[in-house]
Amino acid sequence: MAKQEKSLHMTVLMTPDMGNFSGNVHGGSILKLLDQVAYACAARYCRHYVVTLSIDHVMFNKPIKVGELVSFRANINYVGTSSMEVGVKVIAEDLETNTKRHTNSCYITMICVDKDHRPTKAPELEIETEFERQLFEAAKMRRELRQEMARRNAEITAGIADYNTDVNT
Repeated sequence: MAKQEKSLHMTVLMTPDMGNFSGNVHGGSILKLLDQVAYACAARYCRHYVVTLSIDHVMFNKPIKVGELVSFRANINYVGTSSMEVGVKVIAEDLETNTKRHTNSCYITMICVDKDHRPTKAPELEIETEFERQLFEAAKMRRELRQEMARRNAEITAGIADYNTDVNT
């Protein structure tokens, strides 16, 4: 059996079209790249087309400047039936000073889908190291928290669902 490809590194130069007037990269540009790297990691892992279900709690802890190299380190942390949690760590590198800093991390849930875009079984995750086991257990707890938050949100918004979906108001 072939070794599972569970991680992916992608490095991108931050160009002026990604920036704002202060020379920082727009958060939306980083979100797009986060989604792309999570897609590439998950699709390579399961060898299927994948779609994004959710992106968890993205905090932009440090600004990223136009002209910096940004590395996205993605890893498959958890696999359910068709869903996968991809953890992504973002590292910005100032090329002039050779300094690197961790700017943010997040967790993206991707769904493995078939040719008809219906969820399909993802390959079972092979846990090979203690570190991978820790990533898996933490991801399992985050999955439970996401499910609990979705349940609570459904309860909270149940009475206002019609209001939120009425396009004529």
